[in-house]
Amino acid sequence: MGYPSLAACVDDLERHGHLIRIKEEVDPYLEMAAIHMRVYDAQGPALFFENIKGSEFPAVSNLFGTMDRSKFMFRDTLDHIKRLVDVKMDPTAVLKNPLRYIGSSAVALGALPWKKKSGAPILYGKTQVSKLPQIVNWPMDGGAFVTMPQVYTEDVSSPGIMKANLGMYRIQLSGNEYIPDREIGLHYQLHRGIGVHQQKANQLGQPLKVSIFVGGPPSHPLSAVMPLPEGLSEMIFAGALGNRRFRYFYDEEGFCISADADFVITGTVYPNETKLEGPFGDHIGYYSLAHPFPLMKVHNVYHKKDPIWSFTVVGRPPQEDTSFGALIHEITGNAIPKEINGLKAVHAVDPAGVHPLLFAIGRESYTPYQQVDRPQEILTIANQILGKNQLSLAKYLFIAASDDNPNLDIHNIIGFLTHILERIDPKRDLHFHTNTTIDTLDYSGDGLNAGSKVVFAAAGEKKRALATEIPAGLELPRPFGHAKLALPGVLVVEGSTFTTYEEEKQVLDTWCKALQEKDLTGIPLIVLADDAGFTTDHINNFVWVAFTKSNPAYDIYGVGSFTKYKHWGCEGSIIIDARRKPHHAPDLIKDEAVERRVDQLGAKGGSLYGVI
Repeated sequence: MGYPSLAACVDDLERHGHLIRIKEEVDPYLEMAAIHMRVYDAQGPALFFENIKGSEFPAVSNLFGTMDRSKFMFRDTLDHIKRLVDVKMDPTAVLKNPLRYIGSSAVALGALPWKKKSGAPILYGKTQVSKLPQIVNWPMDGGAFVTMPQVYTEDVSSPGIMKANLGMYRIQLSGNEYIPDREIGLHYQLHRGIGVHQQKANQLGQPLKVSIFVGGPPSHPLSAVMPLPEGLSEMIFAGALGNRRFRYFYDEEGFCISADADFVITGTVYPNETKLEGPFGDHIGYYSLAHPFPLMKVHNVYHKKDPIWSFTVVGRPPQEDTSFGALIHEITGNAIPKEINGLKAVHAVDPAGVHPLLFAIGRESYTPYQQVDRPQEILTIANQILGKNQLSLAKYLFIAASDDNPNLDIHNIIGFLTHILERIDPKRDLHFHTNTTIDTLDYSGDGLNAGSKVVFAAAGEKKRALATEIPAGLELPRPFGHAKLALPGVLVVEGSTFTTYEEEKQVLDTWCKALQEKDLTGIPLIVLADDAGFTTDHINNFVWVAFTKSNPAYDIYGVGSFTKYKHWGCEGSIIIDARRKPHHAPDLIKDEAVERRVDQLGAKGGSLYGVI
């Protein structure tokens, strides 16, 4: 069917029981986010906020909160889109099965962007940034943010929509030192599409024109987060997925305007002009702190008649962007593995904050005439993974050989880690990348964007049986104690508060030597944590603590460790120090008073009664 607008989508979802309206006045400061998170946790409906304190505009969230609802919104186009992505990744697919792609090809041809200004809904009126819903998700956030933006930029050396970039980057509307209604902040990494455009504009000494679309048909925000193959325009994808051509025009100042968006904010980014952006509660589960980022000088804020503000909540997974990720995987399938020869599957582990931890499976055929007993080809594959777009942000990559278990599932966290730990040789199979880049949002390293990576590679027969309980009589040497098993072969040990790396290295080197006298058979991995109970309570807690609170090169130790020809290894258990460090960003903690107000909405007579 395809929705011509966000309002049409809201009406359709409401008719089919996928959306509820909240009629009570709600506060955009923390309260809307708290409601959203509570409903998302319950896998509840999309939410339409009719009455937002301080703003005349309503808002909608949780549109993509469940896979069923996401598929419902794109029920008429999803299969065609999956075929189109297949063709883009492998054009020979059309030759192999032309009948299968007839309908999809027609969809693609009908998805080309349409330049049309006459009668564009977005030209209904103008407003100011301060009159938009000023939604703040977390208590320490630096101000209000746009959390579902579509940020449009063009290449100044090759302008036009077909080579433009549409991405979902962070937009700070208020707070810090921004001049109200005149300045907003942009947060993105320079290797992203918008960053490339800004670099080119900077080299020419020109301001970069930026258009921020909010709302519009649901295919538009989804297209902004899709990891599309090179050369496939987000605007074409949006048209094909929404079964409606992406309609656009240029205003009098030369800014590209999405005709069907609910709001469009236009502005310019000048070379070398920055202001502090943040803090912001982010998807790793911590605040990203305030840092200088590009400053956008606002020109206009357009809106259509009866517009709807679209937003989501960013925080420790799972959140709505988890569902986004599942839908993206549904559409792209094995797109990335097709780009890396020998890669069978790769998965960013969502409960670990997405970027810190990757699981992968690769072909091991480096010496096909010999039985494989050690990682070889999968090490080459691992290097390619860590150099590939968003995957390059990972810190930990666990990679297995496909022939060792054809049924191995990268989405089964316990099963995958068990497979690796049964086979890994800690003397040989850990490979570090030191003094390198990591995710801007990850504060476990030794500076902004700075940290290290490690590959855990495993191939061949099982080398050990993993312990399913703590060995009888095991007494750990001081100063660490209170051990609990998190999963087979993995011991979580509670330790004292981390002090400094210099002091802790001395303590841990001594502790590792003392562990050489202990029987740790079946325990190849030990994780040091501030709270062993919390860390072992659920596998999601374990991967979040172990892999977001550690910097591999700084925080991995080993029993009987050694360095030989610049390769680090250990004779016994691998140890990851995942205690909180003084330089880490604060955890995201909910406001208890706000949570009590949300309880009232869930009580009898409230809008959320029976939903949460």
